[in-house]
Amino acid sequence: MPPEACRTRFAPSPTGLLHLGHAFSALTAQARAAAAGGVMLLRIEDIDTPRCKPEFEAAIFEDLRWLGLEWPEPVLRQSERLQHYRAALDRLIAQELCYPCRCTRRDIRAAQAAPHGPAPAYPGTCRGRSMAEAGPQDAIRLDMARAIEVAGPGLGFVETGPERAGWHALDAAALCGGLGDVVLARRDIGTSYHVAVVADDAAQGITEVVRGMDLFDQTPLHRLLQALLGLPAPVWHHHRLIRDADGRRLAKRDDARAIRRYRAEGWTPERLRARLGLMSPAP
Repeated sequence: MPPEACRTRFAPSPTGLLHLGHAFSALTAQARAAAAGGVMLLRIEDIDTPRCKPEFEAAIFEDLRWLGLEWPEPVLRQSERLQHYRAALDRLIAQELCYPCRCTRRDIRAAQAAPHGPAPAYPGTCRGRSMAEAGPQDAIRLDMARAIEVAGPGLGFVETGPERAGWHALDAAALCGGLGDVVLARRDIGTSYHVAVVADDAAQGITEVVRGMDLFDQTPLHRLLQALLGLPAPVWHHHRLIRDADGRRLAKRDDARAIRRYRAEGWTPERLRARLGLMSPAP
């Protein structure tokens, strides 16, 4: 890809304060874009409206600017793009790749506990239902096996990250037995992370998706959805995870590792960058 076309993104959710892992991801995305003469975009992933707070969004902007990061305006917000996600879902429904599901988490756990061998991610309880039956109480799931069949052979993705660089062919057995019939539209918000992220990456012209290794296993699904929706395929760069002294991956509940805490204690952006360089990578 031409250097001037390089576009990465940092896409936090305003459900808590950014921590060191977020800082590492944002700085990595910015550095990779800058090295190729490109640009890093900012996206606010706020479709989970009950958990998203304006004060956390404001803190995201503050912390990123403190780190010295810049991005083009306007910032893309998922809460303003629900109609685009619905259009993507409708395209998948039109291909007869979806079905409504009214199973609760308790139902799924009960089915998975049945003594008949290893349980799939979703046991397919509602797979025989038609979209004509769908109602407001239903989530919408992807029929993974049919989706793989429709997409056809030869599908895969390019990884540029240090741990698993190269071409990765999609593994049908892993998709069906691992991720299974994933939810494409939750009952409460009418979409899902999976649909939103592929639609947004295409809308923003993202050429390299920079994110943590914890999302690597989601990439085959995202590549599959891109193929089914006729969207361009970026390359992916999954970076190492930032862990605490006990080897645990950082989470938003870990306020002790929040960027805001380091700022309050008088750290400089340069010192924080050095700290990130010393943290233990994920195995």
